[in-house]
Amino acid sequence: MANKRDFYEVLGVSKSANDVDIKRAYRKLALEWHPDRNKSSQAHDKFKEINEAYAVLSNKEKRAAYDQFGHQAFAPGGGMGGAGQGPFGGFGQQGPFSYTYSSGGANPFGNDFVDPFEIFEQFFGGGFGGATGRGRTRRNSYQIEIDFLDAVHGVTKEVMVPRGEAGEGSIHKTIKIPAGVDSGSRIRFDDFDIVIAVKPSRKFQREGDDIVVIHEVSFIQAALGGIEEVETIDKPVKIRIPPGTQPGTLIRLRGHGVPHVRGAGKGDQYVKVQLKIPTHLTHEQRELLEKLDKTM
Repeated sequence: MANKRDFYEVLGVSKSANDVDIKRAYRKLALEWHPDRNKSSQAHDKFKEINEAYAVLSNKEKRAAYDQFGHQAFAPGGGMGGAGQGPFGGFGQQGPFSYTYSSGGANPFGNDFVDPFEIFEQFFGGGFGGATGRGRTRRNSYQIEIDFLDAVHGVTKEVMVPRGEAGEGSIHKTIKIPAGVDSGSRIRFDDFDIVIAVKPSRKFQREGDDIVVIHEVSFIQAALGGIEEVETIDKPVKIRIPPGTQPGTLIRLRGHGVPHVRGAGKGDQYVKVQLKIPTHLTHEQRELLEKLDKTM
């Protein structure tokens, strides 16, 4: 147990963190260290460590035991079984996901243990079909890279996947990717899974189901206000810049974000106002600005 890192340290949260803080920290780290996205030699072990920490801290009873006894609570004879390699089983592999299994019918985490495979389905929009639960068989998974706007609006792709055992060639498949997926989304088909990788956009920044776009205005436009046209993921729209708008101001466009991958509705778009400072001024422009400066 001496080599195990503190679970709060693993997720980067304080001991007073609530459930939302813990889930948010887990999601961020899991995306960063997901072996399908992170190709470093540390990714598998880091991903396993993150899942182990989340499995404990996201459960009230196990978290209470951990807070009182630390890692010893899950050691053999510690009262709750092993959180990692213990007397009941150990770590297994489900595609790129690590999970804890029980070899003797007894689950060291109890009946409410969260399989990281299922966590990813919940977070990232997987589970669009097929079997779930601990009885699932080992499945092949493939990664596909799609454009930013294809991820936002959904797209149908024609792919070739291996047929049967190695050397048996490949088979043509048509896959429908739903609107709203993001990097790390895992989509379950009849006999294989697709893991999504999304190319970043130069124009739009995605934060969950919200979109942030930078829009430059001149000092005069920011001071006097006016009507500006901005890009959204669907089409350009006109917005009002209030007089006296400060750099960094966020203007919210409700419902102009990414469709929720599960359920109806969309996120929002935020227009971040940025001042466009001229790099070259004419003599007349300089004189006018100097006169303005003296009056302010």
